[in-house]
Amino acid sequence: MFETLKEMLISKLKVAPDQVTPEATREDVELDSLAVVELSLLLEKELGLRISDDELLKAATMRDMANLMMERSASA
Repeated sequence: MFETLKEMLISKLKVAPDQVTPEATREDVELDSLAVVELSLLLEKELGLRISDDELLKAATMRDMANLMMERSASA
């Protein structure tokens, strides 16, 4: 799921590929709150995952975001 998240960040939100690591924080990849809202919308539109921007903002690292995506896909 991390690779899926990484691909979305790179292709849709124009994050530099070398910035996206499992340990990277939102600040590391320069995701502001508006970009997190956009990511939340993308996850629902493209993957059918309902994850609020508030939940994504609470995720400390990209790995945590990917884990949240995995949890949601398992319960969907």
